[in-house]
Amino acid sequence: MPGLELLMPTHIEVLEAEVLNLPTAERSRLLERLIASLDVDPEIEEAWVFEAEKREAELTSGSVVPIPGDQALSRLRARFK
Repeated sequence: MPGLELLMPTHIEVLEAEVLNLPTAERSRLLERLIASLDVDPEIEEAWVFEAEKREAELTSGSVVPIPGDQALSRLRARFK
């Protein structure tokens, strides 16, 4: 029947409706995984690994001193008020 396909939801529309019915925490987890799946640029991944290893080495050597996260956030809030 011509035009019937216009009335039927597409696969993506069905999937979207199902996802929107998930609890918030599950939608958030799915969103994180979908975003992570887009970050497949090897140069970007290599840069993140390099940065993480550099920071770990700085902490291990004692050239930088870690501060608690709440203290770091307080400093940032005060700085950017």
